[in-house]
Amino acid sequence: MSSRFPGLSGIRLKGLALFLLALAVPAASVQAADEPDLIFRRSTVFKLMSPNDKLATYGLDDPEVEGVACHFTVPEKGGFKGWLGLAEEVSDISLACRQVGPIKFKTKMEQGDDMFRRRRSLFFKKMQIVRGCDAKRNVLVYMVYSDRLIEGSPKNSTSTVPIMPWGPADANVQKCGEFFTQ
Repeated sequence: MSSRFPGLSGIRLKGLALFLLALAVPAASVQAADEPDLIFRRSTVFKLMSPNDKLATYGLDDPEVEGVACHFTVPEKGGFKGWLGLAEEVSDISLACRQVGPIKFKTKMEQGDDMFRRRRSLFFKKMQIVRGCDAKRNVLVYMVYSDRLIEGSPKNSTSTVPIMPWGPADANVQKCGEFFTQ
């Protein structure tokens, strides 16, 4: 029986796969600090012999704008493909962002900068939350969408956060237009 790759036996290919997996593990643990907090999950489709399909709600703080938190709900595929992380997730994602304290901008940003990004399939699909500023109304605008290498999805959700004083001690309200560039 001839091989397309002479000199590479099945054992060597398995060893190479384990080596590549070992390289990926430290990178995954570094990203864990940036992961959103799971708030709860709810089953939507019962599967007898494998995990159910679920809706999962997560929360995260905007890393560049203190005082803003976002919550998003994503469908999570069950079944054996979902359990193994091989299922391509659908693009139906909802988003809500709110002011949760005094708003303080940490750095200058560009319109449409990524606030958060997460892989939604093994290779090609990712979910992104991007932020911008409606300077005329002094409102932060957040949008979530998913895209693929070849073809994106028009499904999206938008949430806005008017920048307001947070209690009597927060009289100096910042203007988002001063921190965003076109």
